[in-house]
Formats: sequence, structure tokens, C-alpha cells
Amino acid sequence: MTETQLLDRVRQLREQGRSPKEIARCLGVRPATVSPLVRALAEERSAAATEPAVAGCWVSPGWSIGLGLEGFADWPGLGVSCPGQSGLVAVLVAREHRYGRVSVCGYLVDTWCLGAKDTLGPRVMNLSELPGFVKTYFGAFEGDALAAPIELAQHLVLGAVAYARSLGFQPEEGFAATAGHLGSLDGPSAITFGKEGKPYYIEGPYDNSVRNMRTLERSVGKDNFTFMVSLD
Repeated sequence: MTETQLLDRVRQLREQGRSPKEIARCLGVRPATVSPLVRALAEERSAAATEPAVAGCWVSPGWSIGLGLEGFADWPGLGVSCPGQSGLVAVLVAREHRYGRVSVCGYLVDTWCLGAKDTLGPRVMNLSELPGFVKTYFGAFEGDALAAPIELAQHLVLGAVAYARSLGFQPEEGFAATAGHLGSLDGPSAITFGKEGKPYYIEGPYDNSVRNMRTLERSVGKDNFTFMVSLD
């Protein structure tokens, strides 16, 4: 059974109200195989839900470094270099909320390997607070945040999550609660992830680098990715 066929069967059984353990027994696979597929379906349903209008969308400068792109030549920040770039990109999406307020979700994405590493929100605030929040959220990056179309956020975040999953990495736990703010992505992302098309793992301060390296060896082979880890 291919991965697509497995996902379709999980979807069918989930719609029947089956639990992940029941689905695993029915399909003759381990629960660990079913659990990430159930999470992916939950994110899919969340993204498909009708969302309020976009009040603003921003990406960090240098987001495109190391990535390939097919089409969308008018997206902001293409070809812009950024000192110390390590494949980490910040994305912020604000949508209209009740009583003139906005609901905000943020995403810290490793576009070269791990996908969604951290998320924020949904956080509701007054519209007048949004400019200051945007400045603070992107404060760790060199240069100002770039105003962007929601399509860029969709291709960037959802595409990076799909890429990471193909390597064996799941998004952080809070991603499911924020995925709906992005909306849905029809078809594959227009962005080619990895640094120059190849996974490049850079160890983070809270990473289990040994586990991550082993995951990459299993998914692409030990000679098909690049890494930067501490000697310790």
C-alpha cells in the first residue's frame, strides 16, 4: 500500500469514528504509523474551514535563501540575502476578528529540513496593537518584516511542513491549532525546499541531533544530506 493509499484508508476509517488504535489494527500497521496521518488529517480539516478575511501577512527577510521557486516572480524578498541565514523563516498571519480586533498566528519554519519548529497563537488583539506586535515578532531578524500575500505564507509554511514530513519529521504540537489561519494549499508547493534542493540540518539548542540525523539517514541516506552540529 502506497503512502497516498494509506492516507485515504485512514481518512475513510476516521470519518467512521474509528480511533487511531482501531485504525492501526484494521490496517495491520503500527499505531506510530497511523498517529501522524491522523494529525495531518486534523490539520487538513482545520485549514479547509472558512476563515475570516486576511488583515495582514508578513515574512522575514531572506526567506528565499537556498530555496527554489516555480512561478510567483512578484513575491517580495526573492533573491535577497540576509546575514547569518540558517534556513529559519518567520511568518505571521493576521485575520479579522470580532469587534474590530484581529486574530494572529505566527510560525517559525526551518525551510531546509525540519519544517514547523514553533508556532504562536491564535492570539487576539486590537488592530491598533498589530504594527507593534509585528515589529516585536520579527525583532530577531535583520531588516524589517516583508508584507506578503497569503499565498506566500501558504506555500512557505504548508510546503515546508510537507517537505519535513517526507523526511520523517512532524510539525511541533501547536501547529494543528494554527494551521487554519493559513487556509488551504491546492496541490504541491511552488517552492523547492532544502538548501539548494538538499536537506541541510542545522542543530538547534533543544534538538535531539542524534535522533534527527538517524531520521535523515533512514529517509534519504547518509550521503544525501548536509548537517551542522555541535562537536559536543
